[in-house]
Amino acid sequence: MSAICLAPPPTRGRVTLEAPLAPLLWFKSGGPAEMLFEPADVADLQGLLRDLDPVTPVMALGLGSNLIVRDGGLRGVTVRLGKPFAKVERLDATTLRCGGGASGILVSSTARDHGIAGLEFLRSIPGTVGGFVRMNGGAYGRELKDVLIDCDVVLRSGELVTLAASELHYTYRHSELPGQAVVVAARLRGMPGQPEAIQAEMDRIAAAREASQPLRSKTGGSTFKNPPGEKAWALVDAAGCRGLMVGGAQVSEKHTNFLINTGTATSADIEALGEEVRARVKAQSGVTLEWEIQRVGNK
Repeated sequence: MSAICLAPPPTRGRVTLEAPLAPLLWFKSGGPAEMLFEPADVADLQGLLRDLDPVTPVMALGLGSNLIVRDGGLRGVTVRLGKPFAKVERLDATTLRCGGGASGILVSSTARDHGIAGLEFLRSIPGTVGGFVRMNGGAYGRELKDVLIDCDVVLRSGELVTLAASELHYTYRHSELPGQAVVVAARLRGMPGQPEAIQAEMDRIAAAREASQPLRSKTGGSTFKNPPGEKAWALVDAAGCRGLMVGGAQVSEKHTNFLINTGTATSADIEALGEEVRARVKAQSGVTLEWEIQRVGNK
């Protein structure tokens, strides 16, 4: 991996060069970040991005789910939003302001505590608000576009802007968020509800996930997008891929739209397995599955 950021700009945050990323990722595989930056606050993030050489690539890293970092690692700057960006607060009776680093569990729990319904689905998505905004995260019949008012974003230039939900042009698991931008906060709107009923819905969702998904395995979450009118897991199963292995990577026996690291898989194994599944599904059903998991970095 050729170095770009040999002299990082001054910052109040934490900078780690050649930072191991595998421990931070759900798959527990992949190469290092050339530079991992954990900003102290929004101004700190703005300053670093503004002062970086414009050719230096920047990528935001959330909880490390829904992501394959290739074995060659990530060039440039990887931004990880820590505790300063993980706060959630009520703005009014139905609105929360959520930091870009806040988890779905924290958002839904805070909403429950304030009697705000409609955000329970975030309990089931293993990620952060920044990732939800970028990918239009969704589950159990709801998507982020259903609850997002607007978001605060630091552009690659270092400029801080607020984008309305309509400006992101959401589609299924996709937004038009500017490239290399970092979501630092979002405002989400629910509806009035009773904490007991909200908790019951969160419990129902948690039980459904536990029953159907390999939550205790090294996985990246849902691997492929559901094609229109189809379920990705059913297409994978019909193509005979349940339990299929490449190296240390395996198609989950419990849920065939999940790939798992059995303990020795490289990121190359996991990606190769995904491509083999796509090829078999195409041959069996004629459907071309699209990756939902992001694949980034150098091979």
